[in-house]
Amino acid sequence: MLIDERQERKERVLQAARMMATAARTAPKAKGIDIIEIVIATDEHIQQIAQQLQLLHEESGMKFLLRDAENIQQGDALLLIGTRAQAQGLNCGYCGCATCDSRPAGVPCAINSTDVGIALGSACCMAADLRIDTRVMFSAGWAAQRLNIPADCSQVYAIALSCSSKNPFFDRKPKENPTEVK
Repeated sequence: MLIDERQERKERVLQAARMMATAARTAPKAKGIDIIEIVIATDEHIQQIAQQLQLLHEESGMKFLLRDAENIQQGDALLLIGTRAQAQGLNCGYCGCATCDSRPAGVPCAINSTDVGIALGSACCMAADLRIDTRVMFSAGWAAQRLNIPADCSQVYAIALSCSSKNPFFDRKPKENPTEVK
């Protein structure tokens, strides 16, 4: 039997994404409380996120959102990592407030942010071990969060994934003119 590796790239990326999700899930969490949510987006969900990036561009005028909308479509999957908002009751002041109870609505718990960051780092380390090309993208995470992916999460980040001969997430240039999302 002959297996052409080009025909199996997407499946390999999905296998890597599953292993990255495991690495993110098992990453250390503050106080051992797991408030991280992780989903893998492919195909139509990547298209929805790309369309949302275009809408964000129209609202904000930020050109890099157009570039990122096109860029995520060049990969095979997005690993989305977010957190359910939950103050950890440490009164650490890292969010800028003296106590958790004095934190205004909408101000994220810094410990939640740290948990997301550690999960992202663990996932990216796994991708590096597997030689999968990645790019952490707050923009695609922002778009996913506006679509409620993962559900009921804030501080969502996306990791775009590919295993082509050239990393599509490197040497990126801002888009000057909007192009229609495929």
